[in-house]
Amino acid sequence: MLRSALRRAGLALLACLPAALAEAGAWPREKGALFVSTTSYLSWSQDLTTWTSYYPSARYDTLFIEYGLTERWTVGLDLGRSVSGATKTVAFATRPFARPVLGLQVAPTLGIGQIDGMQVIRPALSLGKGADWGWLAADFAAELFPERGETDVKLDLTMGAKFGRRRAMVQFQGGQQAGDAPFLRVVPSVTTPLFKRYELELGGSYGVIGDSSMGLKLGLWAEF
Repeated sequence: MLRSALRRAGLALLACLPAALAEAGAWPREKGALFVSTTSYLSWSQDLTTWTSYYPSARYDTLFIEYGLTERWTVGLDLGRSVSGATKTVAFATRPFARPVLGLQVAPTLGIGQIDGMQVIRPALSLGKGADWGWLAADFAAELFPERGETDVKLDLTMGAKFGRRRAMVQFQGGQQAGDAPFLRVVPSVTTPLFKRYELELGGSYGVIGDSSMGLKLGLWAEF
């Protein structure tokens, strides 16, 4: 009975969580539920003296898909750009622990695919905690490249708050590509409903360590 209540609470909280926190996240999709998000990132240099036009100096787009395969198994595709900046196509599966650990929802994930044309294995771990006001989440992933014997890592920390059907969140995105210095950027954003099944995400980004860019984040989410 307690396990059933915890699961219902977790699924209820899912409606408050942004999909792009990190692959699959700590909460499972409901069985048969499909989630799709597409996001565009536009960036400029923080040093305005280097600008030659107002046109973004960089742009990349992502597509993220999750599907509730069973009551606990969530599968999906992560398409777009990796921590190294290369294009990626990664399929993943995640299964949260049946019970919280130290009050936290815990979900290991395994992804397999290609980044920049090379095979990659991506183990990940997501932690989450819900509250009446919103949620906290931490998502860690390592991208292992067997062909070159290197590993890229990333860690996203997120705090979000609910305002009816709207949400506000701030995410600290950190990581390191093999051979490069680590980076840290801050990405605040807000979401608002567009239609019954669609939501719009608007945000920005600002590099703090190892990243001299600033930018805009535009996203569209859909649940079926």
